[in-house]
Amino acid sequence: MSWMTDDITAKDPVSDLKTLLKTGAAISVPGVNDPLTAILAERMGFRCLYFSGAAFSASLGVPDIGLFSIDQLLDSVKWIARSTNLPLIVDIDTGFGEAVNIVRVVKELEQLGVAAVQLEDQVSPKRCGHLDGKQIVSEQQYVEKLKAALAARKNMLVIARTDSRDVYSFDEAVKRGTLYRNSGADVIFPEALETIEEFKQFAMSVKSPLLANMTEFGKSPLLTVKNLEYLGYNLVIYPATGQRIALGAVKKVFANIRDNGSQISSVSDMMDRSEIYDLIDYEEFAELDNKIAPKITRKSGF
Repeated sequence: MSWMTDDITAKDPVSDLKTLLKTGAAISVPGVNDPLTAILAERMGFRCLYFSGAAFSASLGVPDIGLFSIDQLLDSVKWIARSTNLPLIVDIDTGFGEAVNIVRVVKELEQLGVAAVQLEDQVSPKRCGHLDGKQIVSEQQYVEKLKAALAARKNMLVIARTDSRDVYSFDEAVKRGTLYRNSGADVIFPEALETIEEFKQFAMSVKSPLLANMTEFGKSPLLTVKNLEYLGYNLVIYPATGQRIALGAVKKVFANIRDNGSQISSVSDMMDRSEIYDLIDYEEFAELDNKIAPKITRKSGF
């Protein structure tokens, strides 16, 4: 159902996410950067969604180095958050600045119905979590940012991401993960762990709900959700999977048009018009228009 034609007052995404975390099962969380993909994910049975800063940056045609603004983020998230009933986790990178910026973005995202924000401990400008050359702030600096986010939120969850495994060592990642949890973070996200054993040891050492990043072409092995559940992880994100597969498909059909003068060989790979209309509730909008238009016409005297 569309947000324009359905009653969405009953949405409680934070409670829904908390309930998912309490099950003990690992939840697959696909990355979405537009409402249509979010609606598709919900229709397919996913129970939680993820908005990736890296994928959003790529959609704007820029690298993941903190180039988009708070307002650009808020505008995009607004459309996604109201398009489904699923809890949405939003990557806010390093928080867009210092404590006051973090307070602003947390409060505004919570007003939009976001279930959780993810805050990382890189310096700004940051880099993609699976690239070399990253730098991180001191423990004290990050904890101050984390506490600003915690103080600003009413109910939404705060996910603390540490990039210290790649910058320093696995032991440093465990140390920081424990510190961030003890400082109030609801979920800990160790970025760029490099082996199955590291995933296992981190979960054994850091007593917290945990998030695992199964991004492709990165430094972490691609493990199944069942593997990660067994190891002790609760949320498994696929931040850019949809974007990457979509770009691959677009590249293929564009090549067919360029080289062969036709898209015919790619038509079987497409979602057809009726499926897309079903996703966007085209008939409901038409019905809404038919109900409203006669009333407006009568009132205006036409």
